[in-house]
Amino acid sequence: MGATTESMAPKELVVFDFDGTSISGESPLQLVFYLWRKGMLKKRVMLKLGSWGVRYKLRLPQDESWVRGLVFTAFEGKPKAEVDEFLRGFCDEVIVPLFRPQADAEIARHHAEGREVLLVTASFEPIIERIMELHAFDHQFSTRMRLDAQGNYTRQVEGLPVEGEEKLRLLRLYADEKYGEGKWVLSHAYGDHHSDRTLLSFAQHPCAVTPDQPLERTAKKNGWQILDWE
Repeated sequence: MGATTESMAPKELVVFDFDGTSISGESPLQLVFYLWRKGMLKKRVMLKLGSWGVRYKLRLPQDESWVRGLVFTAFEGKPKAEVDEFLRGFCDEVIVPLFRPQADAEIARHHAEGREVLLVTASFEPIIERIMELHAFDHQFSTRMRLDAQGNYTRQVEGLPVEGEEKLRLLRLYADEKYGEGKWVLSHAYGDHHSDRTLLSFAQHPCAVTPDQPLERTAKKNGWQILDWE
């Protein structure tokens, strides 16, 4: 017997951004404030982070690895297990309440329709691993910080932060390996920030979630769906 139409159809994948999309707010920014309140970031580091924040608001070019290294000055030289447990606690206390019910509803809908749902984000891996335990994502890509030979955290990013074009690159590698080239499609993509344009442009159904102004302009120009999840 020949292959059925269903078996011949490419696998449909769905990708969610995290910060500003799946949650209301930005987990790295929340982490900075959390560490500052606990006295874990030095004043000079906070000043540098503040300068980065101004450049971010002005949409100027940024060194995303550098700023993540600044945040991880709070954890440099500390064992992975200890830091990961701290970040899980931060996630439960601060980030979990920010998760949007609309995201959960969309995840459930896509699963019911047979799609694989991925979370692709520049947020730190231990935070996202905790989110994976609480919400029904099938797989995730997030920013991993490098360990030294003793298993302690450094201030260096392992590879590249998962943002912009890196999101699409990792998705393609994953899907090509799992399903084969040409045997999958990006059905839906959800993002809030103009840096998500590359990923959304690749999707059959791009969804701009409470988008920033540049992404909103792009969405309106291209006829993308705009969702208000505030």
